[in-house]
Amino acid sequence: MTAAARRVSTVQVAVFARAPVPGEVKTRLLPLLGPEDAAELHATLVRSALATATAAGIGPVSLWCMPDTGHPFFAVCAEKYGVTLHEQRGGHLGERMARAFERLLPEAPVLLVGSDCPSLRPEDLRAAAGSLATHDAVIQPAEDGGYVLVGLTRAAPGLFEGIRWGESSVMRDTRARLRTAAVTWREMPVRWDVDRPEDFRRLLASGLLAETHR
Repeated sequence: MTAAARRVSTVQVAVFARAPVPGEVKTRLLPLLGPEDAAELHATLVRSALATATAAGIGPVSLWCMPDTGHPFFAVCAEKYGVTLHEQRGGHLGERMARAFERLLPEAPVLLVGSDCPSLRPEDLRAAAGSLATHDAVIQPAEDGGYVLVGLTRAAPGLFEGIRWGESSVMRDTRARLRTAAVTWREMPVRWDVDRPEDFRRLLASGLLAETHR
């Protein structure tokens, strides 16, 4: 079946998140917020990502947990949002993402999102899911040179290998790997995520933080 003829009725959403352990998350915000408040911000952003994913209504939502599924926060999320829990397996981020896709893709196309982008809305996920009806992949770049969402309808060998995660070259290198894998893809509008003090100030000004507490 060609990409143009593909029909996508269900798209799975996988949310990647770390446990909100003080001192281990949002480390670039520690000088500004301190470990406890940085961990609480991280937890708030994870809840926001799950609320967005479930509100999109495009298919089942799963939460992929680091370092494992044992933190009580994850159990609360599973109950509140009706998501399944899975452990991220592998070393670097690319390996963990690849393994999640390997696990899920046999069932249906997958959108994988992080938990650092409160500007990502349900309509973004719906648009991304729609793109998978005509493309093998969809990706939503981030302003910092990475991306906040990646979706696949089929395996793309090597897509997540050799990437310098956390650097501004992530999106550029990913495009090169998409070409090498002969994957057709669509790029969504650029979004911003929350990693640095200036991102946190932008978050406060945006009003999105208040929305996550509703």
